[in-house]
Formats: sequence, C-alpha cells, structure tokens
Amino acid sequence: MLYQIYEAQRAITEPFADFAKAASKLFSNPAWMFSDTSLAHRISASYDLLYRLGKDYEKPVFGIETVEVDGVEVVIHERIEMDLPFCELRRFKRFSDNSATLETMLKQPAVLIVAPLSGHYATLLRETVRTMLGGHKIYITDWKNARTVPLEKGDFHLDDYVNNVQTFIRFLQEKHGNCHVMSVCQPTVPVLAAISLMASRGETTPLSMTMMGGPIDARKAPTSVNNLATEHSYEWFENNLIYRVPTGYPGEGRRVYPGFLQYTGFVAMNPDRHASSYYDYFQNLIKGDDDATDYHRKFYDEYNAVLDMDAHYYLETIETVFQKFKLVEGTWEVRNPQGQLELVKPADIKNTALITVEGELDDISGSGQTKAAHTLCTSIGAADREHIDVQGAGHYGIFSGSKWRKIVYPQIRDFILRYQPQPHNSVQQTSQPQPALAKHTPVSSAVDPALAVAIAKTAAPEQAKAFKAGTKPVAATKKANASNNATAKKTAKPTAK
Repeated sequence: MLYQIYEAQRAITEPFADFAKAASKLFSNPAWMFSDTSLAHRISASYDLLYRLGKDYEKPVFGIETVEVDGVEVVIHERIEMDLPFCELRRFKRFSDNSATLETMLKQPAVLIVAPLSGHYATLLRETVRTMLGGHKIYITDWKNARTVPLEKGDFHLDDYVNNVQTFIRFLQEKHGNCHVMSVCQPTVPVLAAISLMASRGETTPLSMTMMGGPIDARKAPTSVNNLATEHSYEWFENNLIYRVPTGYPGEGRRVYPGFLQYTGFVAMNPDRHASSYYDYFQNLIKGDDDATDYHRKFYDEYNAVLDMDAHYYLETIETVFQKFKLVEGTWEVRNPQGQLELVKPADIKNTALITVEGELDDISGSGQTKAAHTLCTSIGAADREHIDVQGAGHYGIFSGSKWRKIVYPQIRDFILRYQPQPHNSVQQTSQPQPALAKHTPVSSAVDPALAVAIAKTAAPEQAKAFKAGTKPVAATKKANASNNATAKKTAKPTAK
C-alpha cells in the first residue's frame, strides 16, 4: 500500500505545486508595480521553494549538443543503438565537416560507459560523458525505470545485468574492432563479472577497464550504505522495501524497489547538507543570485529524479555484493542466457588493462573497496594496472566537477590511449601538452605484498623479475591486445565518428 499512498500524496500535491509556481512568477513579474520590493522578493522566493519541494521530477535529458575536439566544435547526435527490455545502449555520435577533425575522431578509442542502476538515471554521468566526448567515441547504458517495463517483458536479475553488459561489449567490438569499458559506482561489480566470464570462455575482452568508486569488496572501510545491508536480513529488505507498481503505469503489478524510497535513503544520509542547500537557495532567490539558483536547480533536477528497480535485481545485489561478498569470496555463479551457471573468476582476465579510481572522502564506497579489484585480477601484469586516489574528492567528485576534469580524466585518457592500437598506415597520433597531474599510484606500489607474490607466480618469468625489481616491463597485455585487434574492422563513416 505504501506505493499507492505515495502516488495519492503526489497527485494531491501536484496542483498546489503548480499554484506555487504560478504565484512565484506573479510576485516576480516586472509588470507588477510592487515586484521590486523586498516583501515581493520574499513571497516569490517562498512560493518558488514550495514548488521545488512539491514538484514531480521526471527523467532528465543529456542535452549535449556540441563538444570541442582538438579545438574544433563538433555536433552531437544522441541516438539509441540497442534497445533491450530493461536498458538502452545510447550513443553520442559526433559530426563535423572538418576533414582533420574527422581523421582525429576516427583514431579515437570507443568507450562503453556503464552507468549505475542504483536509483538515479544515467544522466547523472552527463559531465562524465561530455568531458570524454572530446577524445573518445562514447556509448552509455541508459537503464529503464522498472515501472515503465510491462510484466510480459519478464523479470530483471543481477545475472541479466551481467549478460547485458557482455552484449554491449560484443556490439562495440563488432562495430569498432575493439573497445574500452568504464564503470562508475554500482556497475563495477557486474562489469568485472562480465569481463571475467568472457575471459574464462576465451572471448576477446575489452582493451582496458576503468573502475571508479565501486563496492568490489564492500567489507573494506564500510560506509553507512554497507552497514545498512549487513545490519538487516535479506527477508527484511524483501518485506519492507519491495512493493508492486500501482495502476496507471506500463509496469503495473511488477515488484520493485521504488525510487522514492531510494531517494529518501539518499537524503537521510546527509539531511543537514540538503536542508542547508535549500536554505541557501531561498536566500539566493531573495538576493537575485541567478548563477547560484541555476546551479541549485540543475543539481536537484538531476538528484531528485529517481527510478524504480526490479525487485529481483535489487535483492540479489544486496545479497551478492553487500551480504555474502560472493565476488571476493569466489562463490559467485552467473546464469548465462542459455541457462547455465558459470563461476566468476577475475583471475582469468589476462588481456585487459585495469585502472581503479577512489575518492578520499567517498561516503558511499569506502577507501579500498574499488582498489580490491587489483587483488582479484592477479593475471593482469603489474605494468598494466594503475590506481588513482583523488585527494579531497567525495563520491560524485571522481566523475564530475573540477577534480574529475583536471585530475581524474587526464589520467584515464592517457591510460586508455596506451592500449589503443593505432590504425594501419596512419601517422602516429601526437598528444597535446598536458598540465601537471595529481600523483597516481603505479600498480607496482599500489598492491598488497601478498598480491606481489601471486603475480610473481602467475606472470611470465621476465615480468616477474621486473615486478620484483619495481620496474615496468613491456606489457604482455598490450602485445596480446595488439594481436587480437590486428584484424579490427574499419566501419566508421567518413562524415561521422
């Protein structure tokens, strides 16, 4: 009944929110003779605040129309490349009539960004996408709101998430000959599983994988998110957080974890911060600080827009990642599309480079949780693994904001380019001078001593010697990837990259 009560409350509130919006505009209308008085400013600001608190927040749009590639503005055409029952693969295709720019874009790597399915929409990574479009061909997973998916489309499980990621990787490999994968927060776990399973089967794996702020090993430095999962049983989550989609939606009757409950949890983690943010918004409205109020609106238009998750996926994620730690315990079995169970073995990954990113102040994925991927991927050579600690950055700061643009992205860009094969018969691409980067930790000094022993046992003799000596040998991974991609297809059209 909770979902129905919420919908009834929202239906009752909506007309009042519309009235508050109209009243705010009325009291701030320059045509009204008293609109410039301090009293009118306060009344208008009060109504605007009521509107923001009571309005319904719909799915935002990416709205990326142009970006710069080597100083040239190119047009972005956003389109859906694949449409699965619970996810769309969205591409940001770049167009230009500058021949030099077209040649540059042709050489740039194809990157699959796997967005979180944890309450917010993929547009939360808008700035991540916009930044990377300057140097990469970008695709992103745009997960659907479960309440919009009809029951006849079936259920969505954590296994389906893993299988979808593999489907998207194969699609990019078929289209571009090779690809790189970036996962932000929640998807680090299923992405690592997807690539592990591909490696175990002998499939061609991505050239590199970037993992940012995710719960690979949720036992390390547990946060309030981790504690919630460990302090309650699986049955508690099922009995208290799962509801059926009410009538009026395409997914009527589907069991889901409602987005409004997830949003409540987000706010409950930092209630003082959100209250202060809205108070500052009210004060800035009175002062007429348009820049500050616009920033607030843009942030909360994104933050307040949430989606429902299929109950099977949500509960299985709680159990697998946060309660039984199946990935790090080596007990996770994923059911493939043929119905067979396959054991996830990250140690089987050999031909994919790995870089991990963590924020010093991350209150969602604690310190060491993402870095744990290095401990699992023991067959990846030491020279092909790196870790970045971003000082002073919270969870969102590692993929948006100034620290993302100035510290994190340049290092990820260079790491990806290191493993991107150059097209045949083309001039070696030169990189532009880069600003000084924040210090990142090479894998040879980032891993635990126990891992060094494991690598020394599994690596080739020359790599093992180099690892013990603290040097960086020529990466076996790069050689293997170059061989795997020697026959890469050249399918890019001459006018769009």
